[in-house]
Amino acid sequence: MARERIQIRKIDNTAARQVTFSKRRRGLFKKAEELSILCDAEVALIVFSSTGKLFHFSSSSMKDIIEKYNMHSSNLQESVQQPLDLNLENNKLASLSKKVAETSLQLRQMRGEELEGLSVDELQQLEKNLEAGLHNVLQRKGEQFIEQVNELQRKGLELMQENTRLRYQVLQMSSVGKQVMNDTENVLTEDGQSSESVMTASNTGGSQDYDDSSDTSLKLGLPYSGSN
Repeated sequence: MARERIQIRKIDNTAARQVTFSKRRRGLFKKAEELSILCDAEVALIVFSSTGKLFHFSSSSMKDIIEKYNMHSSNLQESVQQPLDLNLENNKLASLSKKVAETSLQLRQMRGEELEGLSVDELQQLEKNLEAGLHNVLQRKGEQFIEQVNELQRKGLELMQENTRLRYQVLQMSSVGKQVMNDTENVLTEDGQSSESVMTASNTGGSQDYDDSSDTSLKLGLPYSGSN
């Protein structure tokens, strides 16, 4: 007789479901053990029943196999993430290249190049953009001129103030020089008068000495001669 094929679906009967779970679990663990022995493979099997009970099988240390699995999963995620990042970077690069090309075309059209493919409306819009840009350029140019004029006026005022200060210093130095010359003349005049006084005093002293000698000669009874 042909073996009846069992339909793969949840078994509604609780007792039959528990019996089927026990049989299939033992068969599954047996196949896992055979696989590890025949193929020298590391096999770890974890099963939780519908009631939450744990059943497990491992051909070696369960902890070592789980750590190896986690490391492999991490490497697998990184290898999957790298192509995704590369695709994202390629998309960004393509978008930036497109923007650069569009901007370069706009700049060339602003210079009056490559206008053949533009419609009348696009040419009018380009003309408005150029007029607005020219207005902004002229406005900024005027502001620059005003700033330069103000800067020159400020420097001119500083030069005038510096010139005034230097003139004042020159006048002060001139006044001091005149005062020094006047003081020098006064000192020379006083020195001249002192010299005349000394000469006068010397002459007077000489006369007195002469008179004293004459008087002394007379008192001693010596002959006096005016020709001495």
